[in-house]
Amino acid sequence: MSRRTQQVGEQIQQILGSVIQYELKDPRVGFATVTGVEVSDDLQHARVRVSIMGDDAEKAETLLGLRKARGYMRRRVAEEMRHMRSVPDIHLVVDESLDYSMRIEELLRAVDQERHENPPNGDSEA
Repeated sequence: MSRRTQQVGEQIQQILGSVIQYELKDPRVGFATVTGVEVSDDLQHARVRVSIMGDDAEKAETLLGLRKARGYMRRRVAEEMRHMRSVPDIHLVVDESLDYSMRIEELLRAVDQERHENPPNGDSEA
């Protein structure tokens, strides 16, 4: 990724984060955060990673609402980034990394709690 595509991605991330948080009025859109944007080298496509909180049904509804608002989000990006000749197409992708890291943390806490509740006895069988 070139410096230019990285800068464009960062700008798009800021704009879309604000749009999702403050401007979208769709009741289906729950708690969603833009975690990253990868822009193609030709600046025609932007892969927007979105982390969505909630159960599977809430995530699905939020994703539907976000996909429905793609045109609006693209228009807002165009308004904010007037210096660009064309605005990338927005492709929304659910980012599961937050869920994954929370699950790992939960498992580590459970192991730690089990160790405190059942300390190993000093007898070693060797």
